[in-house]
Amino acid sequence: MQNRHSLQIAVLVLLMIAGGLFSGLVQASTAPDFTLPTRHGSVHLKSLRGHVVLVDFWASWCGPCRESFPWMNRLMDRFQDRGLKIVAINLDQDSSAAQQFLAQVPADFTVAFDPQGKTPNAYGVMGMPSSYLIGPDGRIRAKHIGFHGDRVAAYESAIAKLLQTTGKD
Repeated sequence: MQNRHSLQIAVLVLLMIAGGLFSGLVQASTAPDFTLPTRHGSVHLKSLRGHVVLVDFWASWCGPCRESFPWMNRLMDRFQDRGLKIVAINLDQDSSAAQQFLAQVPADFTVAFDPQGKTPNAYGVMGMPSSYLIGPDGRIRAKHIGFHGDRVAAYESAIAKLLQTTGKD
C-alpha cells in the first residue's frame, strides 16, 4: 500500500512540474554558487548578494524561452532601479546557436554560458526554461519551470515582494 501511495505522489509531482505548477519551495535553501563566462566577462552569483536575483536557465531551441526574454527585458525596465538582477544561463553546447537566438531576441540583462551543464545539475533543473528567484540573502525563494504568460502577474508580484526586503524601494 505504501508503494502505491508513493507512486501516486511521484506521479502527481511530475504532473505538477510538467504543468509548471510547482512554483514554491517548502524551505528556502542556499542557491548553488557559480562563476560563468558572459559576453563581456564573467558573472559570479556570490557577488550579487544583497540583490534580488532571477536566475533563468534557457536554450536556443526552447520555444517558451523565446517568449520569456521580452518579459525579462520588461522586468529589467521595471525593477532594475530597485535592485533586481537577472542572470540568464544558456545551456547550448554550440555557442553559435545561442548567438543567433540573441541576435533575434535581444537581452537587456546578463547572459551567461554553461555548455557543460554543470550549473543546471547543481540547481536540479528539470525543464526549459527554469527560473529561480533568489533573495538578497542568497537563498532560493521560489522557482518555476516553463514560462506561462498567464502567470506573469504572480511572478512579478513575488519579485516585487522580495524587492521590498532589500530596502531599495
